[in-house]
Amino acid sequence: MKNGQVWGERMGYYILFLIGFGLAVSGGVTIIAYFNFLPAGISWIEYFMFIKGRMECYFFPVGIILMCIVIYFFPNNQTES
Repeated sequence: MKNGQVWGERMGYYILFLIGFGLAVSGGVTIIAYFNFLPAGISWIEYFMFIKGRMECYFFPVGIILMCIVIYFFPNNQTES
């Protein structure tokens, strides 16, 4: 590998990114599924109060933050010309 980087270090970033992606998808699908309460007659304020109390809805922002952190710290192997 370039610059003395170990194979496992790079795989750690990939795994963390995939965990973040899975959390974001899981939380996003849950939030979208709860949109079905809107036609049932609840208001937007009641909807946001409801999803605020659901733990699985917090997976979406946690996953997005984890993916952003991994992308920021991912090693950049550009060679200088």
